[in-house]
Amino acid sequence: MKPNRNYAELKDSYLFYNIAQKTRAYLQEHPDHKLYRMGIGDVSLPLSPVVIDALHEAVDDQGKKDTFHGYMPETGDPTLRKTIADYYKKKGVGLAEEEVFVSSGASDELGDILDLFDRDNTALVMEPAYPAYVDASIIAGREVIHLPAGKENGFLPQPREDLEADIIYLCSPANPTGAVFGHSQLKAWVDYANSHDAVILFDAAYEAFIEDPDLPRSIFEIEGARTCAIEICSLSKTAGFTGTRLGYTVIPIDLERQGMNLNAMWVRNRTTKTNGVSYIIQKGARAVFTEEGQKQIRDNIRVYKDNAAMLMEALDQLGIWYCGGKNSPYIWMECPEGMGSWDFFDYLLHEIQVVGTPGEGFGSCGEGYFRFSTFGSREDTREASRRLVELLRK
Repeated sequence: MKPNRNYAELKDSYLFYNIAQKTRAYLQEHPDHKLYRMGIGDVSLPLSPVVIDALHEAVDDQGKKDTFHGYMPETGDPTLRKTIADYYKKKGVGLAEEEVFVSSGASDELGDILDLFDRDNTALVMEPAYPAYVDASIIAGREVIHLPAGKENGFLPQPREDLEADIIYLCSPANPTGAVFGHSQLKAWVDYANSHDAVILFDAAYEAFIEDPDLPRSIFEIEGARTCAIEICSLSKTAGFTGTRLGYTVIPIDLERQGMNLNAMWVRNRTTKTNGVSYIIQKGARAVFTEEGQKQIRDNIRVYKDNAAMLMEALDQLGIWYCGGKNSPYIWMECPEGMGSWDFFDYLLHEIQVVGTPGEGFGSCGEGYFRFSTFGSREDTREASRRLVELLRK
C-alpha cells in the first residue's frame, strides 16, 4: 500500500492554532479580562424561527409511517432543487432544476468537485486566499499557480495572457478580503476561461451579503459563464447553517470539455459517492427560501451588516485603508504604521483585548493586512470599534 504522498506537500497551517495559543496564554495571565473576538469565522445568531419550525416538522415526519423518508435522491430533493432554481430566477438567472445539486456544504463540495478534473490540470488561486483552495488542490496532486493581489488592484486581480491555468478559483465576496468583483471584472475572467478552455470554480458562499444592486451575486449573471463556470454556494453564512450543513452547486448542462458533459459527470459522481443529504436538513433548507424565511434571514444578516458599519466607521475615523464590509461580512484593513500582521495581532490583544486574524495566514500577499469578521455580537463589535479608535488615535 502506498499512501497519498501529496499530503507531505502540504504546509503546516499555524494560523488558527497560533491564535488559539496566544489568546489562551493571554487569558491565563489575565483571567479577569474579556476578549472581543473579531476574527470569528462562524455565525453567532441562531437559526431563524421558520427554519426551526420546519426542522421540527421534519423530525415528526420521520416518526410516522406515512411521512417517513429514507434515502433522499443523491443529487437533492427535486422540490428543493426547483426552489433554488426559482431563487436564481429572482436574480435574473435562468436555471433548470437539473443544473442544481444539493450538497452538505460549500467546503465539502469545493474538495469533491475536483473529481471532475484530470490531475494534470493546474489550479489558479488568487492570494490572499481561503486556504482550502490550495490544500484541496495539493491533496489531489495538482500544481497550484498563485496569482498575487494587493491594494493596487483592490485585491481583485484580472487575468493575464501569460497565465496558463485549467481550474480557476474565484470567490466573491472574497474570504478573507471582502472584495467583490464587478460585472466587467468577472466578464474578463469568463472570457479568459472560455478562450483558454479553463473552468472557473466560483465560490458564492457570501452572495447574500451583497447589497449593491450593481454588483453580481452569481457568475451566471455574466454572459458566457454557462460554458465555463461551476458555482458553489452555501446556507452556512446566509442562513446560519454552519452547524446544520447544507449547500448547493450549479453545473450548467452547457458545460463540456473534450466531449464530456460535466453536469452528467457530476450526476454519476454523486450517485456513486453519496447517499444524499438528509430529509430533515433539506426540509429546513426549503424554509429558507420561503417569503418569510427570506425576511428572517435578512434580519439576521442585517445584524452582521450593522457590525460591519460600526467597524468601517471606526476605520474611516482613523483614516485607515480597508476593503470589504459593505457587501461582505469581512473587513480587510491595512495594518497601521507598517506593522506586520502578527505584530498588529499582538498589539490589539495586549492593549485592547481585541482578537482578529493576521493577513499573513492567508498567504504571503496578506502580510501587512488584518481581517476583521462581523459575525460577533453587536455589543462586542461596538466596544471593539470604540477601543480600536481610542488606541490608534494615540
